[in-house]
Amino acid sequence: MRARFWELPLSELDPKEWEALCDGCGKCCLNKLEFEDTDELAFTRVACRLLDGQTCRCAHYETRHQYVPECVSLTPAKIAAISYWLPATCAYRLRHEKKPLFDWHYLISGDRDSVHRAGVSVRGWTVSEAAVPEEDWEDHIIEDLS
Repeated sequence: MRARFWELPLSELDPKEWEALCDGCGKCCLNKLEFEDTDELAFTRVACRLLDGQTCRCAHYETRHQYVPECVSLTPAKIAAISYWLPATCAYRLRHEKKPLFDWHYLISGDRDSVHRAGVSVRGWTVSEAAVPEEDWEDHIIEDLS
């Protein structure tokens, strides 16, 4: 990978660089609720059943669509249309908005655990969607996901 590739426009990243942007926070794996009457988007602490709540990584990332067909594959072509449902701390969203990465991002800090130490990941506070019926997700809305 190129030096400081994360500072390049997203459209110029190769597939490995694109994947390397992920900070490992796990927030994109949280289920969201969209309220049609207000167009409001709410994050919940209900995570995809494939999310490991301690590592904040997908248990079957490469084959996740076999288990969760509706899982969104984030690509440079899709980022403009779906960046609104990414958390404000997400490297993909930040770079789409031409903002720098936070100091805790492992590409800056050199440490994959810095996202967890900074308290920015979902480590330890999610519940699996396998344990919560969809009609109860509203009970798990998160007020602030920054």
